[in-house]
Amino acid sequence: MPYPENKEFQDILHKIHACLEKGLPFAAYRKPKKEEVTVVFQKDDSLHTTIDFEEKGFVFAPFDLKDNAVLIQPDEVLSALVEIEIKPENSSIKFSDEGKDVHIGLIKKGISEIEKGHLKKVVLSRKLGAEVSSTPPKIFQNLLNHYPNAFCYLFHHPKVGTWCGATPETLVEVKTNQLRTMSLAATLPFTGDTTPQWGLKEVEEQQMVSDYIQERLGPVVSALHIGEAKAVRAGNLWHLQSGITGILSSENGIKKVIKALHPTPAVCGIPTQAAKSFILKNENYNRNFYTGFLGELNLNETEETSLFVNLRCMELKGNKATIFMGGGITLASNPESEWVETQNKSKTMLNIL
Repeated sequence: MPYPENKEFQDILHKIHACLEKGLPFAAYRKPKKEEVTVVFQKDDSLHTTIDFEEKGFVFAPFDLKDNAVLIQPDEVLSALVEIEIKPENSSIKFSDEGKDVHIGLIKKGISEIEKGHLKKVVLSRKLGAEVSSTPPKIFQNLLNHYPNAFCYLFHHPKVGTWCGATPETLVEVKTNQLRTMSLAATLPFTGDTTPQWGLKEVEEQQMVSDYIQERLGPVVSALHIGEAKAVRAGNLWHLQSGITGILSSENGIKKVIKALHPTPAVCGIPTQAAKSFILKNENYNRNFYTGFLGELNLNETEETSLFVNLRCMELKGNKATIFMGGGITLASNPESEWVETQNKSKTMLNIL
């Protein structure tokens, strides 16, 4: 049993079990590279949504955001320090080619739209079913042990569902008026200690995302600065990432920032609306909360907001899990390579199960 010496954390796990049995909402999470797990508990099963993102609580928003971002109200907030027991990735995961032809067909269709000049980039995804033999709290513990550099979470609302994940991507963080976000794109598998060799496709894809964020945030944020692209590791994958900072003026609230950023080019495409329309028309399944965003709104003494893009995630229903993964398609994309990329991304959640 992980963390047997930590009574506070064990008490939190017991309370999470009780909420699952009683059908009460909660959101448990740990921020990247931190040792503190926080859980926001709501006292009843009412379904609340945000109005302007100025509320307090934990927000859970879908990819196709309208007025339906779920809010877990902070009726009780508990935290506990945990000792991370780092566990290695499972290298013996067997992949299935089920759905390969359909997904490659979708990728080719996306490339065709780019060739016609309708899109510059589109992010296309698929889902995968898997058996579950562990309880949600145990799966959450596994996430904490395997992915210390990710935002790890377990979310439950009886009227919404149960989701968990370990995402590497920040949507936005705001503390007082200081804003921080990132440009994240491109994927290569992690192979030992070798430095990733980025090709033209990966470099262009990441630069495309940086340029888009600069364009979108420019009117909302002052002193906007985009850092140099660097390789960052997320589990068994490498990504290219640029840190972005700025100052949020008093007349521009967090809602304007969210509207400017979501959905990001890393989960949707460029131009945003054209890519989103293509996704909704052609993916042939409902992403729901995959590639949405989640995190704390105006919590703690500093009323900090920390939101993350919902990547490397799965929905849990009884003994079944639905795992989601996708990839950015550009003119330089190779359909077979893009299929392999989704296989590699599925390892993050398959490794937990």
